[in-house]
Formats: sequence, structure tokens, C-alpha cells
Amino acid sequence: MRVFQNFGLYPAYVRRLNKLASSASSFSERLQVFLSDSFGACHLLKPVIDGDSETFFTTGDDVITQRFWATKQGLPTNTTLEQVLLCQIEHHRTEIFYNLDPVRYGNDFVKKLPGTVKKSIAWRAAPSGDLDFGAYDLLVCNFPTILQSYRDRGWRAEYFAPGHDPEMDHYADNGKRPIDILFVGGYSRHHRKRAEILEAVSDLRKDFRVVYHLDRSRLTRLAESPVGRLLPLNEHRRPEGIRAVSGRPVFGRDLYRGMSQAKIVLNGAVDMAGSDRGNMRCWEALGCGALMVSDAGKYPDGMVDGATIVTYGNAQSAVASIRAMLADETRLKDIAMAGNQMIRSRYSKEVQWENFSQLCR
Repeated sequence: MRVFQNFGLYPAYVRRLNKLASSASSFSERLQVFLSDSFGACHLLKPVIDGDSETFFTTGDDVITQRFWATKQGLPTNTTLEQVLLCQIEHHRTEIFYNLDPVRYGNDFVKKLPGTVKKSIAWRAAPSGDLDFGAYDLLVCNFPTILQSYRDRGWRAEYFAPGHDPEMDHYADNGKRPIDILFVGGYSRHHRKRAEILEAVSDLRKDFRVVYHLDRSRLTRLAESPVGRLLPLNEHRRPEGIRAVSGRPVFGRDLYRGMSQAKIVLNGAVDMAGSDRGNMRCWEALGCGALMVSDAGKYPDGMVDGATIVTYGNAQSAVASIRAMLADETRLKDIAMAGNQMIRSRYSKEVQWENFSQLCR
């Protein structure tokens, strides 16, 4: 089975990749830098991680990576990213096209796929409004509510979960965790519920070490700049308590390293799938051996309140739960260890690949 996996990058991560891969001079070198950094590795299929010769992987929206490949193949300099991706698929003789960037490469792109492609599969784990993904043979994600919305539109959709990145095991084994509470994630005016939780938990800095790594929105960065403070942008600024514990955003190995230093990783879902839960932070926090404290809801199998994770109902209960866990270090470690063991086994790369193979069949 010749599988082609395409991955989309966050703009903030591209800046990091450019620094990490500043000396890379070829497609394979830059791609290896990306893979070694483990960004989004929970989404990468096992053959990609293993370097399987029949599997092709690329970051189709990354201009530098794709230009390296295009230049080596002798394609004109004005070849578009879409054309480069189509050429890669044709060159690879792809049978299964697995796309994690269907907003960029949607129906029109799928209709141009070469005849070797037997099945097109797209991961989409967010509400899509009027976007049409009906040309794909299958849509997958791990949010049942979103999957049902796809089925309601007449599209085939199936449950598919991320997998545990085995590189996390090196970080999970760390016994010295000087950070009591860690949060890593985005921040904008749209994260109202998350902001309420973050502000309440930031007050714990008086008694514990609290660290936030926030990827601020463009408007939040502007509102907090010297010029922005002169403008009526109060709703975009972070409260003082949040700013007091905030540092730069972290990705890839830096994210793993940060979580390996934390006793508790605070998580909060973005309101996009009702009561469904299961954002990437779940896999990352549990995989790196921290106790995940997250908002109550319907979690993927194995993520159970009081057994492998701890959940809260509101800002006040989040603070109370965190205080209780930090006061009972034995229980904190027991739940964190149970969560790590669960994610390693139930969501291993072998299990993820078997599930993907079943979807292809």
C-alpha cells in the first residue's frame, strides 16, 4: 500500500522550522529536520516515522521544502504549490492520499489526483462552515459530533484517533518536575472560556510555579504593543495575572521538554465540538508523563476522570482540583503514570496504523 501523507504547518511553527533548518540544502534534509523536531508527531503514521520506502511524506504548504523538491525535479520556478504536490503524488505512484490540510487542498485538488490514487482521506477536526469536502472518499477525526455533521451532509466519515509518539517516552521518564502547573496553547479574544480558566489558575502563582506558553493572536500582540495600548483594543489584551506567568510559545521538542518539567499540564478545549473532548494536548500531556487537568466532557476511550486524567467544571473547580492534586503528590503521580501507560498502549503507533489500514480497506 503506497501511502502519501501531506501535513499543514502553523505560520508560527514555520518560523521555528526556518531557524532549525537554516543549513538544510535539500528536500530530504529539511524534511528530516522537521520530522526530528516531532511537531504534530501524534498525527504522523507509523510508516512515515519508520521511514518506509513505499511511503511519501511532505509539508505541502511549506514553500521552502516544496521548492527544494521542485528544483531537483527540474520543475519551472513558477510552479505553484498545488502543482508541486500533484507532481509528487504522481511521481510516488500514490495509492492512498492522506491529507491533513484539506482546507488548502480541497475538492478541486482531489479531482485532479492522478489515476493511481485509489482512495483519498482527509483529517478535519474542526467545524467547517460552508466548506465542501465531499470529493474526498473519507473524512476522519476523533470528534464524534463533527463526524456526524459530515455524515449529515452525505459524506463518509469515520472515527480515527491520533497515536502516541514514542519519542515522548524519553521525556515521560523524567522524575524531576520543577514546574507545578503548565499551559501551552493559543490565546485570542475567541478563547473566552479558556481565558477565564487561565486567569483563575494564574492566581496560584502566589503558592506554586505556574508557567504559560501562549501563542497570541495577531490582534492580541498588537493590543499589547506600545502602539496598541493607545488603541481601543482592551478585549484583546490578556489580563495582568496571565501576562505575569506567560512566556513565548513552544513547539516540537521544546513543547515535549516543557511538559517533561511539569507536574500538571492544564488543558482546556476550544468550544467547537459540543461536549466532545480530545484535542492534541491530551496526547502530548499524557505522553510526556504529566497529570492532565482538563475540562469535563466526553473524552476518548481510556481518558477517565480520577483514573488517568482529572477534570473540572469551571474556573473555581479547576483551581480546587489543582490544589488538591499538588497537596497529594502520591495520587498525582499515580494518575499521571496510569495516564501515560494508557496512552502508550491503547494509542500506540502500531494501533493507529492498524486502524488506518482498516479504513483504507
